[in-house]
Amino acid sequence: MTPVTIDKVCASCPIVCGRDKCRGEEDHETRQSAFKTDKPVLRMSGTALSMTRRQSLLAMGATAGLAACGERSGRDLLSADSHPDGYPTVEAVREMGRLLDERSGGRLRIKMYAGGQLGSERDTLEITTFGGLDLNRVNLAPLNSIEPLTTVPALPFLFSSTAHMRMALDGPVGDRILDSLAPHDLIGLCFYDSGERSFYNTRKPILTPDDMLGLKIRVPNSDLYVAMIKALGADATPMSLGEVYQALVQGVIDGAENNWPSFESGRHFEAAPYYSLTRHIIAPEVLVMSASRWRKLPDADKALVKQAARDSVPYMRQLWDARVEQSRATIMASGVEVNEVADLGAFQEQMRPVWDRFVKTDAQKELVSEIENMRPGS
Repeated sequence: MTPVTIDKVCASCPIVCGRDKCRGEEDHETRQSAFKTDKPVLRMSGTALSMTRRQSLLAMGATAGLAACGERSGRDLLSADSHPDGYPTVEAVREMGRLLDERSGGRLRIKMYAGGQLGSERDTLEITTFGGLDLNRVNLAPLNSIEPLTTVPALPFLFSSTAHMRMALDGPVGDRILDSLAPHDLIGLCFYDSGERSFYNTRKPILTPDDMLGLKIRVPNSDLYVAMIKALGADATPMSLGEVYQALVQGVIDGAENNWPSFESGRHFEAAPYYSLTRHIIAPEVLVMSASRWRKLPDADKALVKQAARDSVPYMRQLWDARVEQSRATIMASGVEVNEVADLGAFQEQMRPVWDRFVKTDAQKELVSEIENMRPGS
């Protein structure tokens, strides 16, 4: 098939593929072959875009089609989030939209597609890079493969606490990471909390790295997470979050790792009665904007968007902190055995090879050093 340039929005679909006549799923192969060129194209991960997904995107198609005719018409900014309605990041972007509406006199507003309506984070991120979406809240993992600096905040045991993470990323360190996305057709707007991740399992409390030996631990599909689990002597099992509960019940995995709200909302605590507070990763999530859409905004509107995004962060953190406490109370009341880990140094020591593997550039090393120097008592 002939590589195609992304230059239009089909009237029936917001996926920009450059074809005058869309051929549905057949175009997936074209998009894959086109990715080998220097032209901006959509690379879909995994299997082809299903007709069900395409149908779920039709509501967005009409609005996106109007955007192709006139970006300055004051249309809503289209935003995606894989988290469901009511989740702190979703509500934070809605708060950003309220602020924009108020401060722009109604010219700038945000239309939210929550709950993964537009696909996985990897898919929506790719759509965002070429302008099919305006705003997108994503985890760091899909960004790691395109920008090395985004790996730094995800390093195991880099942050000693949520307060440490917030202090570091609210300042120049965070700005450098956000700015590093610009060459990749993304504008980094702000960081949102994603919680303190700890281990839970079906067998026993984890007190030392030796307690991890041989356990089958679910991780996100991330090379960094896989390397971390292997360094602790456990077996890493990449798996989608939606499969974890059944895998725990059936014994396919022995455990997983996540924050309080995810451990609670996924009902994983019903199958895994041991939660060990290693707090090994305190990585943020990121709100990004399509550089294509950004470039079409006047400077005054760019300033409004950036400020509204930053002003949504305290609101998100307020919601997040309340959600964490609610989940913690639910889990503690359920009878789950929750334990602190006294000797985190033993875990940290085994992460050095992981850091050596993923921290390679001078820019990465400089960021790591700056963040470590912000630790309380350092």
